[in-house]
Amino acid sequence: MILLSYVNLKLRDFYPDLDSFCAGECVDKDYILDKLESIDYDYDPNTNQFQTHWGDYAYPDERPKFPWE
Repeated sequence: MILLSYVNLKLRDFYPDLDSFCAGECVDKDYILDKLESIDYDYDPNTNQFQTHWGDYAYPDERPKFPWE
């Protein structure tokens, strides 16, 4: 999560896109993409940020019932 915070901060405050960030920080773009994809974060060029897509999934209709329901 520290990597995610660091990259998003740099993208927000200093770099116009991921390619510029990677060139300016001397890091491999594929390494950043792989590491952040491993925790379910993808780069969104529209917002210039890494974002999760957890909120894109609908809650399952067939969720388990709790004993008190």
